[in-house]
Amino acid sequence: PKDIEHHLVDLRSKKARDIFRVGDVDALVHLGVMHDPRARPAELYSWNITGTTKLLEYCQTYKVPKVVLLSSANVYGPRPDNPQFLTEDAPLLAAQRFPQMRDLVEIDHLVSTFLWRAREVETVILRPVHIVGPMHNAPSNYLRIERPPILLGFDPMVQLIHYQDIADAIVCALEPGRRGIYNITGPGEVPLSTILDELKRQPMPIPHPLAKPLLSLAFRLGYSSFPVAELDFIRYVCMVDGRRASAELGFRPHYGLRDTIHAVDEPA
Repeated sequence: PKDIEHHLVDLRSKKARDIFRVGDVDALVHLGVMHDPRARPAELYSWNITGTTKLLEYCQTYKVPKVVLLSSANVYGPRPDNPQFLTEDAPLLAAQRFPQMRDLVEIDHLVSTFLWRAREVETVILRPVHIVGPMHNAPSNYLRIERPPILLGFDPMVQLIHYQDIADAIVCALEPGRRGIYNITGPGEVPLSTILDELKRQPMPIPHPLAKPLLSLAFRLGYSSFPVAELDFIRYVCMVDGRRASAELGFRPHYGLRDTIHAVDEPA
């Protein structure tokens, strides 16, 4: 749109600081978390952690009144001992089993600390369930695989949300007076097998002990787009309670379950 300024800058650079210094910024919506499983860990850490730290510093220095972080419900981590629904007070344990989730958990912790430290800034952290649509994130990529891997003996309940509903959740978070941490849920819960049936996929069952070495090799060789760090998400439950967002933000998903599932097949 003509009324949108676009700046292609490194968040860690002086040029990024200058945008805040001269731009009279009304709100920061931080979506720029790098998840590339093929990138070097040091590069990811520098971009994600240093970049987020700098953004929060700019917001406090230049008196940005609103900060919204799009985090993820994945920070809680899929675990065999998870309760049926996790609230916003649950510990963020994803990095314990998968170091690849470390950056996402640390960013959430950074912004949570900022929420309580910088009381003059209205800070909102959104932790949505698996976002699906025509983008190239892990859940959408997985659901587009014609023969997706599944683990023999496991069929976890899964929560999905339509990418357009996430845009609505961000708009809700930007309303004046909103601050806090919110799980963002979609139209309901459904077994993974039901989602794959709806999409007419033909799953490839793999015995659990073989899954990690086989998928690691396939990913390294470029035969699979499924990162091994996501393996527990097709094994264990990681579902969240979205009632706080409904009560305090007024957020309700507009898209039903079938439309949400089929969003992965929309043209990009």
